[in-house]
Amino acid sequence: MRIGLLSDTHGYLDPKIPDYFGECDEIWHAGDVGPNNILEALASAKPLRAVYGNIDGREVRVVCPELLSFEINGLSVLMTHIAAHPPAYSSAVKKLITDYKPNLLVCGHSHILRAMPDHTRNLLYLNPGAAGIHGFHKVRTIMRFSIENAKVTSLQVIELMPRYPVVL
Repeated sequence: MRIGLLSDTHGYLDPKIPDYFGECDEIWHAGDVGPNNILEALASAKPLRAVYGNIDGREVRVVCPELLSFEINGLSVLMTHIAAHPPAYSSAVKKLITDYKPNLLVCGHSHILRAMPDHTRNLLYLNPGAAGIHGFHKVRTIMRFSIENAKVTSLQVIELMPRYPVVL
């Protein structure tokens, strides 16, 4: 199972993203989608799993939950938009981790790319950074990875063009 992961599009979908996710079986969006047309474009390319983020309005919130918990190829996944990062999770996220016991925690919100193990909670933490053009990040990023035998493998970070054009 091959996954394309992005977050924080904020209404901008880079036209290259469908090509980068062409080999993927599913696309996951970790919130701050922007208008519904972003979800529609992604869902027309591949099966989509998405959560809403703090900037998302009613049109996204009626089709996306705040939290997704599911199992795929033996891997237990918990996806929410705001989770902070290990070990600085909020008490609410710590409770979610205790309740759901995920092997993989996926989030967005910070616009900071992170992939790191949380040995204390026995999970892998993934935040794909931000794929959109709004925010403080300098480089837009997405991720691709495989799920094999209940493990994340072949994790790739893809850097898209800088958020702003380079002026010489």
